[in-house]
Amino acid sequence: MKIKSIIINIVIAVISALVAVYAYTRIAGPVTEVVTFREDRPTWFTNLPDDFEADKFDFTHAAEKTVHGVVHVKVTSYRRQPQFQRRQDPLHEWFFGPRQEREPQPVTGFGSGVIISEDGYIVTNYHVIEDATEVEVVLNDRRSFTASIKGSDPNSDIALLKIEAEGLHYIEFGDSDQLRLGQWVLAVGNPMNLTSTVTAGIVSARGRTVGIFSDRDMPIESFIQTDAAVNRGNSGGALVNLRGELVGIPTLIMSPTGAYAGNSFAVPVSIVKKVVEDIIEFGEVQRAVLGVQIEELSAEIARENNIETLNGVYVTGIFEEGAAKEAGIREGDVILRVNNVTVNSPAELQEQIARYRPNDRVNILINRNNRTQQITATLRNLEGRTEIVRPQETFLGARFRQVPEELRRELNIQGGAQITDLRPGKFMSARIREGFIITSINNRPVNSPSDLKEMLDGHEGGVLVEGVYPDGTVAYYALGL
Repeated sequence: MKIKSIIINIVIAVISALVAVYAYTRIAGPVTEVVTFREDRPTWFTNLPDDFEADKFDFTHAAEKTVHGVVHVKVTSYRRQPQFQRRQDPLHEWFFGPRQEREPQPVTGFGSGVIISEDGYIVTNYHVIEDATEVEVVLNDRRSFTASIKGSDPNSDIALLKIEAEGLHYIEFGDSDQLRLGQWVLAVGNPMNLTSTVTAGIVSARGRTVGIFSDRDMPIESFIQTDAAVNRGNSGGALVNLRGELVGIPTLIMSPTGAYAGNSFAVPVSIVKKVVEDIIEFGEVQRAVLGVQIEELSAEIARENNIETLNGVYVTGIFEEGAAKEAGIREGDVILRVNNVTVNSPAELQEQIARYRPNDRVNILINRNNRTQQITATLRNLEGRTEIVRPQETFLGARFRQVPEELRRELNIQGGAQITDLRPGKFMSARIREGFIITSINNRPVNSPSDLKEMLDGHEGGVLVEGVYPDGTVAYYALGL
């Protein structure tokens, strides 16, 4: 009887469970509906925009459109070879005379360039053609041309070449301002002398400063950082978007070994375009300056100066007779915008000012005592004036300019004549480098390029040239005329 009761209870429990499961499925619905839904719409697609098109990730269009617009640049320069230095044997000198310095030997270098017009204008890096005596350009179809150097800008590391040709395939300028972090870009160039090489990557950062041009008098660093593979020989090539438009010129890599390590940097086309237009129109880059000393607005600076926000660029000093002083900008102001473009780092501010020429008027939004204020400034040139600077005539293989006031103050010199362009001639033969500031000739002070020309024009024999480089290095050279 007891066993019969247990069996009855078990049967009742099983029936109750079946009834409960049936009722749950009727009310809640089958659980497989969710699984079926996710199989119909994969999760990788759910995070993409509604207008996503798979062919946007096809790089073939941009590669085919641009590879014929990138050239191989071969450069020949003459450099003195280093010698093993040892003490001169007095007997050897008595019989044979002093040892003679070796003659300069030809050195060949390679890089890339970008055709930007059908009549043969080509953009490359300044460091690719620096000290060049001969420049050869080889097109993607293997045609070879001798190129002339139309002008260069060491401060942005851009140079402009010209070959005599027509109907060339060229790459159109894009808009580097529209680049976004994570956007795909292609690097086209000639790494390791491997012509017509295309690599892909994304934009890793914008407005990046790495201090590579610190030895130049007014460096402009606002690089596009990418992870597109770039190696030696890519310099001067093309960084393009997926429409095949030029957005930058690959210039350098950051690597502990000298080979690609995941970080490459390109000069944005916004700077490149301005340099090219200036060289073509004026023969020289028209560098506009605001006349301020600046630094990044850190949390410490903001706290010390009671600045409520960390937006903008902090002004640490104002130059006399500069555009900023004339416009009313003061030390301690924070520059927020230039012509409605937000700037949050010194590099971004320098990039914006570099787009303009002397005598251009720009609207600057500043934060002063935690209140915004609009100021209009008329930009000036490196000499502190508003005139367009015309290139100087070549003298003994070099061009000169008046030393900018800011650089004179920094080096604590009264005047001088600074070499802006160096070609084969007396100064190059004496191993003087571009950027050198001549302050005296035979112990007579040089205050301007006209002083220098007056002292050397018609002079015969040797002269002692004294001067200083922008990094503060003092140097002396013997010049034979």
